[in-house]
Amino acid sequence: MTHEPNRSSDDGVTLTLDEVAGQSLARGAVAEALLHVERAWIGTGSWTMAQAHVRRVAAGPVDAADHTGLYYGAPAVAFLLHAAASRHPSYHAASQTMDEHVLRLTRRRLATAATRIDRSQAATFAEYDLFYGLTGIGALLLRRHPDSDELAGILRYVVTLVTRPRHEDGVALPGWWVAHDPDEILPTPGGHANFGMAHGAAGLLSLIALATLRCRVVDGQHYAIAALTQWFDRWRQDGPEGPWWPQWITRDELRTGRPVLNGSGRASWCYGTVGIARAQQLAALATGDTQRQEAAENALAASLTDTQLDRITEPGLCHGIAGVFQTSFRACLDARSPALARRLPALAERIARHTRSLGDEANGLLTGRAGVDLALETARHSTPPHTGWDACLLIT
Repeated sequence: MTHEPNRSSDDGVTLTLDEVAGQSLARGAVAEALLHVERAWIGTGSWTMAQAHVRRVAAGPVDAADHTGLYYGAPAVAFLLHAAASRHPSYHAASQTMDEHVLRLTRRRLATAATRIDRSQAATFAEYDLFYGLTGIGALLLRRHPDSDELAGILRYVVTLVTRPRHEDGVALPGWWVAHDPDEILPTPGGHANFGMAHGAAGLLSLIALATLRCRVVDGQHYAIAALTQWFDRWRQDGPEGPWWPQWITRDELRTGRPVLNGSGRASWCYGTVGIARAQQLAALATGDTQRQEAAENALAASLTDTQLDRITEPGLCHGIAGVFQTSFRACLDARSPALARRLPALAERIARHTRSLGDEANGLLTGRAGVDLALETARHSTPPHTGWDACLLIT
């Protein structure tokens, strides 16, 4: 779910629909500006064009209210400005100003989450996930302010979610259990625990693993990594096409200890084996667990067969082939064997083929052309993005 609110900013200014869209990384102008900045870095685009797109995003009032997150509002604009400022010093002041808004936002969000935990209420995607929650803000701070108290607060929050179950009707539920459905058309009576990178356990695991790899560790962080990897071990399913994990589990599935589905879903970044395998690979790198690393890389490789990829009909980053490629590319850079790298050319060819079905009107990073074009730049040049834009996917 990637809903963006049409609300007022934290200083009470009411934003227009165009201003809201202009601050969206998920579906709007931030993603397009990020693409032009990346192309300017590479040399396939101009800095004049990139700066025009950055000004379009940052010219008006920026929403820094409590509903904002990495994919919308001040954190999204901060992510863009940092990408531009790393090459153009003229953006440093604006980037630092936006960071101050993000740090204040983080403190408010952490206080709200602590109150919710103290009341033993259920979490929500909006509180903790990558798109609009504290996990996404943590990904931003890990790049911008790795030594900040605010990032430490987010890491302690994640440790709490992972290591402190919430009890309801005598049942111990994971701390990231939500009472709402994963989608309006997919009811989960009694709530669910999500496994994916976008809204679930894989995103939590990736954040604390990446922080550990960068020597940013709080009390309980190693235990939380172990608890999450054990969670994935518990729910791993082995099928004829390789290992897979549920997208989420319901109260009934938690009680029985087995998922209702008999097979895997799409091998996507957001919910599927591709994102989950990368999260486990990062956890293995963070803990020096070579056996888990090999298992994660084998699981990812098994999801990249032609049979598996033929099930993917979308070009985008979230559910589509572009996200599979970008995640696999990052996993290849850390892999112990060349098996994953051998699949990259075929993945790149599939992106180009799928892109023909994507209309020019499709905007944004997650399902739009900007996200696909960013992955294509990686594929064309076979080098990590100069802007590090894919940090917003928690794969690096």
